[in-house]
Amino acid sequence: MFQGAASLSLDVKGRIAIPARHREALAAAANGRLIVTAHPHRCLLLYPEPAWEPIRDKVLAASSFNLQSAAIKRLLVGNAREEEMDATGRLLIAPELRHFAQLERLVWLVGQGSHFEIWSDAGWQRQQETILALDNLSLPPELEDLAL
Repeated sequence: MFQGAASLSLDVKGRIAIPARHREALAAAANGRLIVTAHPHRCLLLYPEPAWEPIRDKVLAASSFNLQSAAIKRLLVGNAREEEMDATGRLLIAPELRHFAQLERLVWLVGQGSHFEIWSDAGWQRQQETILALDNLSLPPELEDLAL
């Protein structure tokens, strides 16, 4: 399970160094095969390939005649790239995906259980401010019984 947020530097070649605590789990879960794709919130998604496949298959099964389904297909599957960590645990983020997510030098790797989100620093800070600014935060129905 991937959790926690880590601030990372994007190098001049567009690579991030996956934190050591996640490298082995990612390598084991995917035999080194990772998928990076776009998310509608202007971040990127990083999946071990086996965790991505059922999501991809479900998206591809949707009708191409439905405008929303077609748009989601184009975004998620159309931007999906197969990548591998190098021997030192670095992962290349393609220029097109860096542009889409507005990634600059500082990025955030945010664990989401089965996968990670990759955020620009500005995008991650906006996410944090948005959640903190919500007055009377009401939980979605599936989390109403959550106790912290």
